[in-house]
Amino acid sequence: FPNIAFSLQINLRLILVSGKTKEFLFSPNDSAADIAKHVYDNWPMDWEEEQVSSPNILRLIYQGRFLHGNVTLGALKLPFGKTTVMHLVARETLPEPNSQGQRNREKTGESNCCVIL
Repeated sequence: FPNIAFSLQINLRLILVSGKTKEFLFSPNDSAADIAKHVYDNWPMDWEEEQVSSPNILRLIYQGRFLHGNVTLGALKLPFGKTTVMHLVARETLPEPNSQGQRNREKTGESNCCVIL
């Protein structure tokens, strides 16, 4: 069954802030950090103007939420054989979800953080 591995890959279409897109194939076991590193190591030629200095500042946004580095594609239950669209942005830090911040946000009613469940 040599084609099973291929059929169990997830096709990601990554969109830059500039609107440029590129498609990549990943395994469900790949994490957001793995994807950032792969894209950094295989930076498309037509994305040259958006080249970043390090894979550590590349962030994925899926359905409006930042993905933390250890989140795998499998955990997001992305479909095989279909293209999933994510945004790719350069950002130094992510807001870390924590209980204290969560309580503060509930009091103020505003949210500027994304939590993947």
